[in-house]
Amino acid sequence: MKRLYELEIALQQMPEGEVVQPWLVDRLLRHLLTDLTGNTHRAEFCIDKLYSPDSDSGRLGLLELRGFEMPPHARMGLMQMLLIRALVARCWKTPYRAKPVRWGSALQDRWMLPHYLWEDLSDVLSDLRHHGFDFELAWFAPFLEFRFPVHGRLHTPMLSIELRQAIEPWHVVGEEATAGGTARYVDSSVERLEVKVNGMSGDRYEVTCNGRQVPLAPTGRNGEAVAGVRYRAWQPPSALHPQIPIHAPLVFDIIDTWNQRAVAGCTYHVVHPTGRSFETFPVNAFEAEARRLGRFSDSGHSHGYQSSTPEMPSQELPCTLDLRWSPR
Repeated sequence: MKRLYELEIALQQMPEGEVVQPWLVDRLLRHLLTDLTGNTHRAEFCIDKLYSPDSDSGRLGLLELRGFEMPPHARMGLMQMLLIRALVARCWKTPYRAKPVRWGSALQDRWMLPHYLWEDLSDVLSDLRHHGFDFELAWFAPFLEFRFPVHGRLHTPMLSIELRQAIEPWHVVGEEATAGGTARYVDSSVERLEVKVNGMSGDRYEVTCNGRQVPLAPTGRNGEAVAGVRYRAWQPPSALHPQIPIHAPLVFDIIDTWNQRAVAGCTYHVVHPTGRSFETFPVNAFEAEARRLGRFSDSGHSHGYQSSTPEMPSQELPCTLDLRWSPR
């Protein structure tokens, strides 16, 4: 938040049009466009080679964008480049002058879920179409399916559930001694998935994960709600909160609150349900999808009496159920 405040002050001092001091952009933004360690070269918008007055090699007129993943197909790469060129042309013709948005903890909550990211991309493309760039949202569907693959779907007479992979930023842990010196690892033991429900009507049904209520939030479409579930998938020798066990498999129950019964549900396994370990990579996308769908089962929900135990939503992450957090 402090960095965003300082960036807003810097943008207020940014000159417009032709200027006699072309190096002013570097001086205004150099100390703000950095990564967490203060490195300017690893920033998402790197201006080291834009117009730095320090050396000739820094005055090349280059702006490096480092916030993109390499797409797996050439056509997807072309779509990525086309989107960047359109955004540059749109802002060059009509500069974007809105104030920066203070999303706060929502960046670690809503914007980790593919539903909200897809809606955000839809708004961006709508703005491009308004400025004369005819983009279609369907052109970017391969990016959604590649980055956020579907784990499984459950269809019942009452409602349907879709489980899809979500984004989980990993923490960098402290320094540890290694054979070659010291190293800093990331805690990759935590994962997140998105739960999207269609067919919700009133408060009769609720969805639970491992016995805890999923904080479903309405999306604006009739009967549709979405939430995230953060869980520990692995137990590495060194990680945050070493006493928290693995939460897999994740058992999702559709609870009928009127009758206090689980009427349907599904199960998601982090690894193969039988413990099988694959020794080779998938030969193509179809085999990878088959392995992924093999970890999902549209059965295995809880049976018998199921009491409804609502939880108070988290103040920082109201759309996410963090199974590591104790409700007590």
